[in-house]
Amino acid sequence: MNYRFQNLLGAPYRGGNAVVVNNTLLISPVGNRVAVTDLQKSETLTLPCQASTNLRRLAASHDGVFLLTVDENNRCLFINLPRRAVLHRISFKHPVADAKFSPDGKFIAVAAGKLLQVWRAPGFKKEFFPFELIKTYADCNDRITSLDWSPDSNYLVVGSKDLTARLFYLKNGSAKKNSYTKPFLFLGHRDVILGAFFGVNKNTNVVTKVYTFSRDGAIFSWGYSDSDGKPNEIDEDFSDPESPGTPEQGQGQDGEDGNEANLKKRKKIEAKDDDMDGTNGPALHKMKWELLKKNFCMQAPAKLTACDYHKGLDMVVVGFSNGVFALYQMPDFVCIHLLSISREKITTAVFNDLGNWLTFGCARLGQLLVWEWKSESYILKQQGHYFDVNCLAYSSDSQLLATGADDNKIKVWTVSSGFCFITFSEHTNSVTALHFIAGKNCLLSASLDGTVRAWDLIRYRNFRTFVTPTPKQFVSLASDQSGEVICAGTLDSFEIFVWSMNTGRLLDVLSGHEGPVHGLMFSPTSAILASSSWDKSVRLWDIFDGKGGVEKFDHTHEILTLVYRPDGKQLACSTLDGLIHFWDPIDGLEMFTIEGRRDISGGRLMSDRRSSANSSAGKCFTSLSYSADGSYILAGGSSKYICMYDVADQVLLRRFQITQNLSLDGVLDFLNSKNMTEAGPLDLIDDHDSDTEEGVDKQIRDKLAYDLPGSMPNNGRPIIRTKCLRIAPTGRSWAAATTEGVMLYSMDESFIFDPTDLDIDVTPEAVDAALKNDQPRIALILSLRMNEDALIKKCIVAVAPSDIPAVASSVPFRYLQRLVEALAELLEKCPHLEFVMQWSQELFKAHGDSIQQNSRKLSPAMKSLQKAITMLHQDLADTCSSNEYMLRYLCSTSNKK
Repeated sequence: MNYRFQNLLGAPYRGGNAVVVNNTLLISPVGNRVAVTDLQKSETLTLPCQASTNLRRLAASHDGVFLLTVDENNRCLFINLPRRAVLHRISFKHPVADAKFSPDGKFIAVAAGKLLQVWRAPGFKKEFFPFELIKTYADCNDRITSLDWSPDSNYLVVGSKDLTARLFYLKNGSAKKNSYTKPFLFLGHRDVILGAFFGVNKNTNVVTKVYTFSRDGAIFSWGYSDSDGKPNEIDEDFSDPESPGTPEQGQGQDGEDGNEANLKKRKKIEAKDDDMDGTNGPALHKMKWELLKKNFCMQAPAKLTACDYHKGLDMVVVGFSNGVFALYQMPDFVCIHLLSISREKITTAVFNDLGNWLTFGCARLGQLLVWEWKSESYILKQQGHYFDVNCLAYSSDSQLLATGADDNKIKVWTVSSGFCFITFSEHTNSVTALHFIAGKNCLLSASLDGTVRAWDLIRYRNFRTFVTPTPKQFVSLASDQSGEVICAGTLDSFEIFVWSMNTGRLLDVLSGHEGPVHGLMFSPTSAILASSSWDKSVRLWDIFDGKGGVEKFDHTHEILTLVYRPDGKQLACSTLDGLIHFWDPIDGLEMFTIEGRRDISGGRLMSDRRSSANSSAGKCFTSLSYSADGSYILAGGSSKYICMYDVADQVLLRRFQITQNLSLDGVLDFLNSKNMTEAGPLDLIDDHDSDTEEGVDKQIRDKLAYDLPGSMPNNGRPIIRTKCLRIAPTGRSWAAATTEGVMLYSMDESFIFDPTDLDIDVTPEAVDAALKNDQPRIALILSLRMNEDALIKKCIVAVAPSDIPAVASSVPFRYLQRLVEALAELLEKCPHLEFVMQWSQELFKAHGDSIQQNSRKLSPAMKSLQKAITMLHQDLADTCSSNEYMLRYLCSTSNKK
């Protein structure tokens, strides 16, 4: 059961700044994780490492190798991006507003409160303390908001909340500790500085300008005048003032002491070195800077909230609190684009390296956009669910995942790429249940608005809507194997409604439950419908014969959900007392129970008066899901844990902790008593009103409701929970709808050595020897006994096409499942399509009867193979349809020859 975290769907962006590296990799913070989107391949993945709280700031090195993340607790992770591994950790003592790598990659500048800190960047080698603080500047009078490096890594321009920007000189990062150069101040803004950037000469790459951005939409251009071809220097003389008539002490014959002469000589040399910064340009800190131009964006009353500058194109992009962004060509301030892309505040705006793509993020709506300004087209357009995800559903081939949420929307995601490709928004209330109809490209959804809708996934439209004579609220959904009969359970009338898929007519209303019907599922092998309710009973219904309720299973506590085993011979349901009951639906007998109260308990809310061990809240399972072969079951609820149980032995196999994000409530088991005050827990007191005072709403997603008593549960602090669990039909992955989004876990067997029939003679050398002696059958069986993935694929490819029937028929049945899994993986990556398809065909011909008799055991492997074949079929169909005339031409020319 080697499931590992793979991806996070439903939340492409949650706040903070986005970063683009290598021109095509978009890195964005998602809660306490980092999402990496490849804009060329159109796929996204989430790094497995987690921060302690929500991420506040990202910084990437210019070569795209290192990533620096800083969270709300000022804890920093230094990540190797290609290997997705955390190299170093450090905690800063002040809130970090900005951080950037120097262009040469040697230093990291960090805006920590009022302090500007320059650190030496760590490398790949192991060090006891990899972060070395080079210098700290304490010249700012208020919190620093932004910083930017000069191309030669010698200067920093810094903007702060004291309405000024400052130019700092680093002296190549090797300044003496007792030396100090007073920064130059750029004054004149009337609001907080949000951005300060260096402008360079395109030909020489020498700094010629400085641009400063303030929150009121003002953009100031600064430069230094040069009339004689030399920069105007400001003379600084820190020597003693003249004292006429006072004799000098220690004078020699020529009026100078020897030591004093050497000191003056050394000062002259240092001054000469300081006039030029040593690499490529004048000493900017000694220039006479002046204000060249004032420009205003004129978007009042909206405030400027995000900005970026591209040095190569000399262009500026700014985003505003009303969702408008503007693109200007500098230094003439020519408006190229002025568009509205959102109805909420734009929280990040950034150029890519070439400057042809613009990245925008809106934290409140969870939007992430990449826009090409030349062609005026979208490269990426993703938006997560506005509220929590309620339900999930996998398609029969495990390629698609549908999610429904409290924002009344349904989104369908491609599992392999992590992208949402269609959003349905016809529902007018929360979506509570989803169901795919196998083989019909159809998705069903139930909602609290009183409708059940059927969606066409080819034409992307709602082609059927099922309603009731009087409005009801639906909370559960099911359909039979053929997809002809649709059933939905209600929250308010405690009834089950049955419709015909073809006609849309209401066929029957099943009554008998005395509480909300939260569980509904058809038997996979028969026409029996099972339903569970809060009235402490599970009922079985025979819909097609018109017999109504045929069986009733009573329990001692309210039933929260139920699920059938894939072979239809077992039924599992969870109750409010934390038990999972397993029933035989054929004989009507309870087989056994699993007590999971202790397994799922964990996590104490800030408002809880009792510890997590003594609290009774949340110690039950609200969602269950069987594996594809029925050997284990996943269970989750209002907890940070998801439990995996072995059904045959009723033991806990593994417990997954879905997050370690301390920004969510219910993650800690023990609370710190120091945070308890007379007014309640310190974390639930919202005293952070600085952004509200400045006229801009806070950008965090958990402050979504109005600030009214009772309007926000837990004072707006999200509580960690799992609302829905689904295992993919292939059995290779599973998904969980959590507070942070939809988490995908997949099976990773690349590092596992799990031999099935190991002997002293079964070695990789024996496999290679058999292949050299032209004995592919022996080599394949030896590799299957070792269960080594690379060796199995090597032996499969080594078999000649003419020998495939003989080798396939000689494979023992106990190795058949492993061989089918290897063929499915080969189909996805191997270029020999016809060869692998011939292998599959001959294997099924030789072992057809055995496969049919053991269909339950082989079901996950067979579905994996079906998924791979379906994907290849779709890719080939698209390729052939787009090149139809070229193929006709090639066929006609071959016939003429």
